[in-house]
Amino acid sequence: MARTTTPCPCARAHRAGNRCCPGRCSDPFRPLLVGFVQSLIARFRAPVPPIDDATWRQALARVPLARALDAPRAHYLRQLVAIFLHTKRFHALGGAVLDDFWRLAIAMQASLPALPRGPAAFKGWTNVLVYPGEFNVRRSHHDAPTGVVTDSDDTLIGEAWERGPMVLSLADVALDLEAPWDGFNVIVHEMAHKLDMLAGPANGVPPMPSSIDRRRWIGTMQQGFDTLSKAVDRGRRTAIDPYAAEAPEEYFAVTSELHFSQPALLRDAEPEVAKLLEAFYGPSPAASL
Repeated sequence: MARTTTPCPCARAHRAGNRCCPGRCSDPFRPLLVGFVQSLIARFRAPVPPIDDATWRQALARVPLARALDAPRAHYLRQLVAIFLHTKRFHALGGAVLDDFWRLAIAMQASLPALPRGPAAFKGWTNVLVYPGEFNVRRSHHDAPTGVVTDSDDTLIGEAWERGPMVLSLADVALDLEAPWDGFNVIVHEMAHKLDMLAGPANGVPPMPSSIDRRRWIGTMQQGFDTLSKAVDRGRRTAIDPYAAEAPEEYFAVTSELHFSQPALLRDAEPEVAKLLEAFYGPSPAASL
């Protein structure tokens, strides 16, 4: 099920969450922060420009996940999208062509997982970096027992940094709009990581409302992760993307994608996980189809 264009023994998608630790890998995005502080203060204090009716209707026609929301949540989504566009800075890299529609489409899908939490879901980061397609990232890994540092190159379609940018492949964003109910959504995936990082490094346990018991969350998600990991290790075909077996934080992000774009598959594979994610995010947009 994984979306990839290069040979991969486990067919895992090229997605990543927080993989940067101080002193272990360089932050190529740090220069983007220089000189932005004063302008950001002004942006946060200024009134949020509303999205006009015609622009919103046109965007809804092209973003199926948002179009499928019920009226109250669609109204609130519009407000959140305006806040996202007002407070985030978009950067087109590597020749990507980023117009008003693509900024709006990205903001709409990033705001969907934020609906229960509101604008607080957007705190701690500012920049959205957009490449035309897959992008390469070099990582350094420090082995504490031996002191050996090794470098590796990864090819990704999305990435989220703790207190740093969200990075996206525009080609995959476009693919998600063309096939909205296939179980994949790179923006939802990376936004799930951003929610996870609100309390520190991503670990699959985001801050949650009082209506969800944290111990139940940890136990249920860990059980789902362990079940998937064992199946992947044994070479079995799995309903859930095998990439979710990489780490608990990836399990949370991948199952978040399923909640929004293929909830029936998630309910069949892991009904208790599906219930938790519905309690966390609210009803799936796909539920109204």
